[in-house]
This record gives sequence, C-alpha cells and structure tokens, in this order.
Amino acid sequence: MGHGSSKELPETTNTEGASTPSSRIKRPHIRRIFRRLSVSRGNGSSSSSTLKLVSAEGFAGIALLTLMSADMQQFKDKWLACVSFGEQTFRTHISDQTDKPVWNSEKKLLLEKNGPRLARISVFETNRISKNNLVGYCEIDLLELLTQDSDSDFEVFELFDPAATGKVVGRISLSCSVEDPIETEKNFARRILAIVDYNEDGKLSFSEFSDLIKAFGNQVADNKKEELFKAADKNGDDAVSMDELAELLAFQQENEPLINCCPVCGEILEVSDKLNTLVHLSLCFDEGTGNQVMTGGFLTDKQASYGWMFKLSEWAHFSSYDVGLNSGSSASHILVFDRKTKRLVEELIDKKIVLSMRAIYQSKIGLRLMDKGAKEILLSISEKQGREMNTTESARDIPAFVEFFKDQINLAEVKYPLEHFKTFNEFFVRELKPGTRPIASMERDDVAICAADCRLMAFKSVEDGQRFWIKGRKFSVQGLLGKETYSSAFADGTLVIFRLAPQDYHRFHSPVSGTIEKFVKIPGCLYTVNPIAVNSKYCNVFTENKREVSIISTAHFGKVAFVAIGATMVGSITFSKKAGDHVKKGDEYGYFSFGGSTVICVFEKDAIEIDEDLLANSARSLETLVSVGMKLGVATKKQAKVNLPNFDNWVLEE
Repeated sequence: MGHGSSKELPETTNTEGASTPSSRIKRPHIRRIFRRLSVSRGNGSSSSSTLKLVSAEGFAGIALLTLMSADMQQFKDKWLACVSFGEQTFRTHISDQTDKPVWNSEKKLLLEKNGPRLARISVFETNRISKNNLVGYCEIDLLELLTQDSDSDFEVFELFDPAATGKVVGRISLSCSVEDPIETEKNFARRILAIVDYNEDGKLSFSEFSDLIKAFGNQVADNKKEELFKAADKNGDDAVSMDELAELLAFQQENEPLINCCPVCGEILEVSDKLNTLVHLSLCFDEGTGNQVMTGGFLTDKQASYGWMFKLSEWAHFSSYDVGLNSGSSASHILVFDRKTKRLVEELIDKKIVLSMRAIYQSKIGLRLMDKGAKEILLSISEKQGREMNTTESARDIPAFVEFFKDQINLAEVKYPLEHFKTFNEFFVRELKPGTRPIASMERDDVAICAADCRLMAFKSVEDGQRFWIKGRKFSVQGLLGKETYSSAFADGTLVIFRLAPQDYHRFHSPVSGTIEKFVKIPGCLYTVNPIAVNSKYCNVFTENKREVSIISTAHFGKVAFVAIGATMVGSITFSKKAGDHVKKGDEYGYFSFGGSTVICVFEKDAIEIDEDLLANSARSLETLVSVGMKLGVATKKQAKVNLPNFDNWVLEE
C-alpha cells in the first residue's frame, strides 16, 4: 500500500505485510477495504477515534517515527520493539532469529506544545509463551530531536538494561521527521487513490471516483459527484490524478468539505474544524512511505508485549486491560498515568495476589469471611511479617525485590548502596540522595506539593471522590478524621489520596508549610489500600483501617488534615515530627514500614485549586503517578492578616 518513496535505510530488507491493491477487488466492497485497514493494524488502528481535539495554538505537528533496526549485543533471538507515547503504544512485527533485527516499521504521532514529548522505545525478546522479556529501552524527547541539526537521515540511540542502571545492552536506529501539512494532504490523497484505483493505472475513473465519494459518507457530495468529477479533472482526460484529487480535497475542505466521516474508523468528523479533520485522517490513514506500519490499539508496552495466552484470556473475557474504574473481577491490571513522561504505565503486582484480593474484596462472601475473624488474621499476619522484615535474614530478599521491580526502582537515587541495609525494612524505608526530589515553587507557601512518590487521586469534593473512586458505602470525612479532629470546615472539602505501592520510596513529606497542632491515633483493621479494595462497594478501607491523623495550621490553606493510613503488611507508621513543630513544605513528615500504604490530605472547602491535569485524570478514574515535590495546587484563600492595634493616640506614661 502507498506509493510514496521511502528513504535509503541501513540494513533494509523486505518487510512482511506490505501489499498492493489487487485488481480482483470488487468495487462494491470499498467500505470493507477501509475497515480492513483498521482491523489489520491491531485493536484500535492508530487510536485516532480516541484522540482529544487539538487547538491551533497547541499543535506542533505530526511526527513520522520509523524504527529501523537494532544491534543487540547479548544474543540472537526473535525481537519486537514498542513505542509508547502518551496514552498509546504501538509495536513492530517480530523479526527473524538474529542479533541485528530489522523492522523498518513506522508510526505517525501527534505532537502538541504542552503534550507528551518523551517516547519510550522498548525492545523485547519473544521466546516466552505468556509474555515477552524486556531486554532494553531508551527514552527520546521527540520535540528536542526534531529541532536538532543533523546531516544524517537517521539517529542511533543506546538501549539500557532495565535491571542495571546505566548498563548498555544494544543500540537502535530510528528516524523522525515532521510532515509538511501540504504534503500530508497529498499523501492522504495518494493513499486513498491507491485503494480505489482498481486497475492500478494511477488515476481514478468516474466509477472509481464515485465509490470514493460514497466512502466519505457525504450525501450532498454523492448527489453531485459528476459535478465534482468534472471540477477535479483539470486536463479533461476523463480521469482524476493524484495531484488533481489532492487539489480537490484541499479546495473542498476550505469551502464545502467532502469528508463527513472517516472512511477507516467511521467516526463522524467536525467538518468546520479543518485542523482536527486533517490530524484525524492523517493518523487514522497512515500508510506512510510504504514501510511496515506498526500495530496500534495498545495502552502500554507491557500490553503490547504479552503473548498469545494473555490475548486468549482477553478474548474469553477472563481478563481485561483498560483505563479507569474496574470494580469487576475481569480487570487484571492496574494502569496509571505517569505525570513526568505523560505516558500510561502498568503497575507491577503479582497475579496471584490480584486474584486473592478480588476474591476477598469484590464479593459479599469474601467480606463475610472478614467479619468472621479474617480481620484479626490479617492484623496478626501483618504484625508477624513486620517482625520478620526487621530480622537480618530478611536482607536476603532485597535483591529479588529489586529485580522484580527493576524498571520502577532507581537505585541511582538511593542514598546508600544495597550492602548498607542490614534488614529488608531498612531498605524499604530507604532515604534518597539530597536534591533527588526538587520542591516546586519552594519560595511560595501558597503552592502545595505532592506528599509522596505515589499514585494520586484528587477531587474537589467528597461527593466527586465517591462518584469516581471510593465505592465504600459508609465513607465520610467525619468517619475518616474521627470526632477528635473533624470540624465542619472539612465537611465538603477537597480530597487528595496518595497511594504508595511496595516499590515506592516510602517516606512521606509535608505538602504545605505550617504548624502541627496535634496527632491523633485511630485504631482499626489492616485492609489492603489497593484500588481493588477501595473500589469495592462491600468494603470501607479508609474509615476502617488503622490510621493516624494530624492537623497542620497554615497561613494560606487554613487547616489541612494529614491522614497516614496503614494497610495489609503495614503495621507501623512512624512520624518524624511532633505536635507544635513548624514544618516547611517538602520536609520529611514520616514513613511507612513494609507494604503498600496511603496518605490522604483533606483541605477546607474552596481552600485550594488543584492542578487541572490531576483533576482531569481523577475524573476518568485514572490515578496519576507523581513524585514528592511535584506541584499539587495553589491556595485560593488570601493570607490571613494580623490586626495590629493603632498606636497613634497612645500616650506613654512615666
């Protein structure tokens, strides 16, 4: 498909999957042909049907990224590569058995000035049945790459071992360019012409042109296709060439658009919005230069790399892979949005643990077991596990833990080497090197920051939190804070949930500057704080778990409730501060011992304006992966003024 010429690429071989239009295709099946294009590229084509609208001010171009080849230094195998950009992931075909795979696979990516910039390239070896093994990766700032001056048609990047910081395991060659809008229109016309040009003469006869107009879904245009054909046929040879078709499409889009719906995905297009129509059609119909087009429809590189066993489980509805709130038993993966890279990532969690949590927290039977004494068992197990993690023998588990979370624990950030830690818990509550977590707007106390390395959910009100995330029927701010610390100012306040997973840095920090009024301990259970339990209508995790509430009095936000919540395997919450202490935002506030855990901050009503990206993700029931020190929001209250007495009329007596 496609009649464009491709560049000279290094080590280029013929790629499988490229096909040319056959003269045996019958005209009545034109719609089916377009649909086949969509299906052949994966679960969702280029996912253009889920693209948000882009503004003219924010549009930075459409990049054509081509993964050409790699030099894998380790061993020969069959290889595939994935590109993750924003909320989309694409994969190449699988190479032959070699240590120098060649893909020549391309994909078009929408660039926005304030949108995703980093593309993650992941290379997998494919000798696994259930999933493939990540061998190397690199991250590339596409906007930076496109603005660099280079005499070469391609660039070479080092691939790093996810298990060993800085270790190079191979190199990958790729090219990236921005397509000119006029060239985009011509390429679109060229690709359409290639499909409806049944006799392959490079031109459209009237019957072929008529089929094309029908595929555009425009009834008005269909009624006057003879007039349009004559308008396009500039040289009067009873045929429309590629250039003539491109000129007609461009002219009509400015005046009376021909394309009402996308011929590939069927989405209705806003004909008055030329930019988004062009973007949609370019991404949805991306045959490009004739190279192999990457398969789309994936959310993360892990999903794209899964083998046929996972695909079979999806097909049989035993598991699902999606963004948002999944409270049913089919959601087997947790996806979060990485705020730093602006990319979806999959949270690592053992599948056996997922199944056991669903059995307990997503069913009435499981929760009845809790009521019959399982709560006490969880508490006992957590206390026992905590004691074991403080023994010197537990240090032997550190290397295996780091290996399991190899691409989510950055040892280069840790203050001490692994040999320094004498117990597992010492490593679990590890400190980071100074400066590793910069604090946003450090000089401004009216700017609040994220309190932990975590997955964050933020809601303007408790009602929003219950609608989008917390499904426990008995949740309330009063129940969360307890009678001793609750006040009516928190009643409909802003709620921010910081969920820490086992692989995270487990020290939490103050999100605001102020004075600590008090600490109050509230006894309770040790349910898991995993979304599987939080999203359960049968369980009330935040109001039933063991927790400690502190109140911070601030000049800009009023009073802020800071709630540290224990969880399964987390029996210990340790604070670094005491009542009466003044804290500066970013100061260490305390830490959790082994396990996953959660911090919840409750702000007074209308005291803070949370950053829009955090609210938008939360409204989609999508957690945002953040780090300590990232901006959380800005105070909306004016700083309280201290009324000083008027000294003008005072008389000093001797």
